[in-house]
Amino acid sequence: MSESLAPNSLLARLDTQPRVRDFLARAVKSGRASHAYLFLGSPGSGKLDAAWALAQALLCSNASAPGTVLAHVGAASARIDAAPGRPAAAVNPGACAACDDCRRVARRTHPDVHYLAPESATGYLIAQTRDLLEDVALSPIRARGKVYIIDRAEQLRANTANALLKTLEEPPANVTFILLGTSTDVMLPTIVSRCQCVPFRPLSLEESTVAVEHATGQPAARCCMAVAVAGSPARAVEFLKSADRVAARRAMVRAVDALAHADEADILASAKDLMGAIHAPLAEVKSTQQAILEQNQDYLSRGALKQLEDRNKRELNARERSGIMEALASVRSLLRDVLMMVEGAQGSPVNDDVSDVVERIAACATTAGVMRALDAVAQAEARVARNVTPQLAIEVMLFDIRKALKCP
Repeated sequence: MSESLAPNSLLARLDTQPRVRDFLARAVKSGRASHAYLFLGSPGSGKLDAAWALAQALLCSNASAPGTVLAHVGAASARIDAAPGRPAAAVNPGACAACDDCRRVARRTHPDVHYLAPESATGYLIAQTRDLLEDVALSPIRARGKVYIIDRAEQLRANTANALLKTLEEPPANVTFILLGTSTDVMLPTIVSRCQCVPFRPLSLEESTVAVEHATGQPAARCCMAVAVAGSPARAVEFLKSADRVAARRAMVRAVDALAHADEADILASAKDLMGAIHAPLAEVKSTQQAILEQNQDYLSRGALKQLEDRNKRELNARERSGIMEALASVRSLLRDVLMMVEGAQGSPVNDDVSDVVERIAACATTAGVMRALDAVAQAEARVARNVTPQLAIEVMLFDIRKALKCP
């Protein structure tokens, strides 16, 4: 099945999950994609990458003859293993990766693909669900259909999930929901029963590194670092393509390296500079969003424009949080290498390009100190998840790491 996919399509890039890739490609090609999917797997297994890949295949403007309507499969709770054979009714060979819709989805700027993540520490807000249901009822802005990607679906609480049930069971034509979660055990059974469950196998760091190496042609050590920072092969590829994101990681490494000789004013200034580096990649996103608004403002209603503006704000918030988490992941992987050196453990370092920094920190650090520093990173991640001001979370983390790694 992978041979029939356009080489540059997002589905074709799902090399680390070939079973999932082939299953989704068959569903799209047959014109019988489900109206609601539930992607299940551990963090870093590629669920979000697969969701965007499926969205691209569904919305590709060259994928079907004009007027073709993709059928939805009812009773969608069967797993991949149990999916019965279906006649090829098809019309949709998958994403071409060349049309305007495909390119917008690949850049994650398509106005008809909506990404949602919990906006509170306790889960999804009722207002988020209300906005989603209002948007579902509207016609697509550019494409023939709409896709809603709901991340961390296990955080759909009973009151928010119940509002979705009717729509999940009987969505409007050409609306597809893709929910992402870790396990059916932590999700509401009523949600699970209305979705087609797609399991993702866990990926090792080595597998992910090889996939990025094949996609980029860059050295294995650099690809390994990118996976550790970005979290999945596809995001690692995008990370390596972004000079701003790579620069943010370097800025974070330098900030940790300088802690041994930094005073309070230095740390506060460093945290401010780090936030500037983390925000730098958002400039291109804002420019793209503004261009889309200007293109659509003449023929969209005031209400539709307001919803598009709200969606853009949510996307920027999600991108900012993703950049912060990347920066924190870069600290975690750096401290992991330090811990390996302190302990004399066998294994390849992740941050081979900054081995001098690892050696300097390890020269003074103790095992207990590095463990406390890693705890400080985990606490910063938790604070960001609870909507603590990111700069404050980074400031506290840097102070705690300095204290933990201080030479005796």
